[in-house]
Amino acid sequence: MIFLNSKKRLLNSTIVLISGIIIFILGLGTTGLVDETPPLFAAAARAMSESGDWITPKVNGMFRFDKPPLIYWLMGFFYSLPKNEIWDSFGTLSARLPSALGSLFLMLMIGDTLFCWPQKSDRQFLTPIVASLAFALSPLIIIWSRTAVSDALLTGTLGISLLLFWRRMASENNDQCISAWVFLGFAILTKGPVAFVLALLTITSFLFSQKNWKPLLCKINPKKGFLITILISVPWYILELIKEGKPFWDNFFGYHNFQRYTSVVNNHAEPFWFFLYIMILASLPFTPFLYHGIFKAIKNLLKSSKESCNVTETLNTYSLCWLTSVLIFFSLSATKLPSYWLPAIPAAAILISNSFINLKNSSKSYLYLWFFNILILFGVSMAFFFSNNWLSSINDPEMPNLASELISSGIIFKAKLFFSSFTILSLILFSLKSKYILLYLQILLLIGQSFLMFPIRKLADTSRQLPLRHISKLILDIREGRETLAMIGIRKPSLHYYSRQIVFYEPNTEVGLINLSDRLNTDRRKNYEDQPDFEYKTLLVVIDEYSSRGKQWSKINHQKLGKFGIYNLWRIQKSDLNKYSKFLVNSGYKSDWKNRKVEKF
Repeated sequence: MIFLNSKKRLLNSTIVLISGIIIFILGLGTTGLVDETPPLFAAAARAMSESGDWITPKVNGMFRFDKPPLIYWLMGFFYSLPKNEIWDSFGTLSARLPSALGSLFLMLMIGDTLFCWPQKSDRQFLTPIVASLAFALSPLIIIWSRTAVSDALLTGTLGISLLLFWRRMASENNDQCISAWVFLGFAILTKGPVAFVLALLTITSFLFSQKNWKPLLCKINPKKGFLITILISVPWYILELIKEGKPFWDNFFGYHNFQRYTSVVNNHAEPFWFFLYIMILASLPFTPFLYHGIFKAIKNLLKSSKESCNVTETLNTYSLCWLTSVLIFFSLSATKLPSYWLPAIPAAAILISNSFINLKNSSKSYLYLWFFNILILFGVSMAFFFSNNWLSSINDPEMPNLASELISSGIIFKAKLFFSSFTILSLILFSLKSKYILLYLQILLLIGQSFLMFPIRKLADTSRQLPLRHISKLILDIREGRETLAMIGIRKPSLHYYSRQIVFYEPNTEVGLINLSDRLNTDRRKNYEDQPDFEYKTLLVVIDEYSSRGKQWSKINHQKLGKFGIYNLWRIQKSDLNKYSKFLVNSGYKSDWKNRKVEKF
């Protein structure tokens, strides 16, 4: 019997693994980096790999204290592998793998947890697969797991840690609780103290809901475990404080943690209920099942408060505490971003599987839920059938021909075909009253996301990033005497990543022109791979088509060296730039770059 269960467990994990590879890994390095944040992460990680400084992240000659180092270390590890420039020509596979692997391992952990601890009334082989796919097919997880930022890695490390904590509490053996605290340390090294706060809120609220909370607390061994987490996560913070001191303290703890939570940063102000809206989007197209799963979990929680229950059947209660902790914590934050919801999606996936379990024996709920779900699918289908009404409203200055390119590429037609087929199949399965309709549709969505997402990513890369790769190559070919490089107007960190040069970014305003002139004379920036000659007579300027029409820039004499997409490459005499800058200063304009955080994206 043990052998048979082991074989079934292995088969279950294999199915989940193959599904995860399709969603997260396939085609991961076939497109360039997406501006604006991913190139900053990738550039910092590559700099660590090539410079040998694995302590302090640096980008474009500046410190980057936005995030702790684990994401940079993992990216840097892949950049350091032999022949990286051959098997990862864009540098994107190395940068994206930490995010993809974090989500893949968490997906496996979700499936394995539900297989080993099936919840009440469920002894099915399929429920772990449903839960894993509910996590992996979330629109937010699909996007962020293939993006070179730290959000998916935080979700992976924190999610694995929280599941390991519950597994330890649900287990009957007397093993030491070590791995959960190790992964919590990794989560803190990924995005800072927020990981510990979310874990503390989740575990505390869960223990509060259990009558026998003291033995459960003892099982996770908080004193010893907390020491393990500190030993893993704290040394880097101490080393960085010793090395960089006040700038690190003010930037990381002051700005990126305290100020982000207590005040609005980068205009990311949203209403208190913002994450209720994001919760709906994050679970599409199966959002009704999330709410049904939440409702069932609340009923179980109320029932367990009156009578004792087996801790092995409390995973849904634990997931409810997990989701609620993320919801409350980030709803109270002044700065709100959709990516903040990612740590709650594993809990949402488990609650969706809870709905899957309960729907097998509930015909009335089955009817209502599928009615709403089919309405959602029908609405999406109609949106693509009437795409002409909204395609014309797309106004992206970086992709001025996006609407026509979407039509000519066949993406709109494929979307119409897929979602109409998806809706029709849903109606057929619903009419047949299939118990496994949710799983069947997840499998179809798994196939469909590969069918649709690859051409969408390719189109976006061709329109937005290919021009920047071309212009970066041209810069490397024609650069004279270590000329300085500037980018005016639309700011793209990927220009620094692809060109490997120090780039001065400024807006296309009069003040931006004065700033550039002033910075070239005083802001003598350099890094391990580029040391510009600030005394050289000319500089290179990448300027977008819209900015080049501005009177302050069009009046400066320039040599046109090339154009790719909306970006022009100019060579400008520094004397001409300084001359016009003095004219603007005499006209009443003043530089402001010393009084603001320059090049904050």
